[in-house]
Amino acid sequence: MYNILKSAHSGWRYIVLILLVIAVINALSGWLGNKTYTEGNRKLNVFTLISVHIQFLIGLVLYFLSPLTKLPMSDAIGRYFKAEHTSMMIIAIILITVGNAKSKKVTEAVAKHRTIAVFFSLALILIIVAILLMVKDVPGRSFFGVS
Repeated sequence: MYNILKSAHSGWRYIVLILLVIAVINALSGWLGNKTYTEGNRKLNVFTLISVHIQFLIGLVLYFLSPLTKLPMSDAIGRYFKAEHTSMMIIAIILITVGNAKSKKVTEAVAKHRTIAVFFSLALILIIVAILLMVKDVPGRSFFGVS
């Protein structure tokens, strides 16, 4: 079960990253181009939100099953998975969730795009930093490799 969830979590990150990058580009384009906020924009943002929450649920189960989270905090790998990865991902998920919720409350189209662009971009940066830290701290892991 652990290996299946680990592979699912590792593979699902590509869906999350692709949707998040597309959502950020789309929001920046809408914001800087003064475009209207369409139903397609809303659906893309919701699908991004859903994909991130699915990734969170898989990660939450893995957190309790993984032998890596049982390592001491003095170990770089243990610290990464217990504290760094977990906290950075939770913050990124909160940013995406708050950004999506705030964009719903705004009536002006450009403001909706701006809200999504800011919150989703911050989350994307945080996710990329967390992945880069994993590559640095965990031997045998690569940015694009399925682990």
